[in-house]
Amino acid sequence: MPLVRIDVPAATSDAHMVAVADAVHQALVDTFNVPLPDRFQTLTRRAPNELVCTPEFLGITHSSNVAFVQIFCSPGRSLEMKRALYAAIASKVAARGHFAANDVVINLVETVRENWSFGNGMAQYAS
Repeated sequence: MPLVRIDVPAATSDAHMVAVADAVHQALVDTFNVPLPDRFQTLTRRAPNELVCTPEFLGITHSSNVAFVQIFCSPGRSLEMKRALYAAIASKVAARGHFAANDVVINLVETVRENWSFGNGMAQYAS
């Protein structure tokens, strides 16, 4: 049930956008035990003035070719699972060739299950 937002530079091709989206989803399947058909993503290309990323932070250098990945999910995964997810996303995205691993910035947002609706105005996971 994760909801994934991916923001990339406007010059990113359709093929590279799909490659990033596929890599992120596969990492979620591999590390967070998300079922393969459980895929909810928004993919957005941003003009240069709409993506701001510092050139260096915490010893990591960033280029202007950065991909922001924000994942909304329910709480409950261990720190080890989160670390595995971040590493898997960065390596899988980098392996597809358009973005370097150091240019993949990830933010995980945990929200309780009752805050989700998957259609029909229902809170399917509310108890």
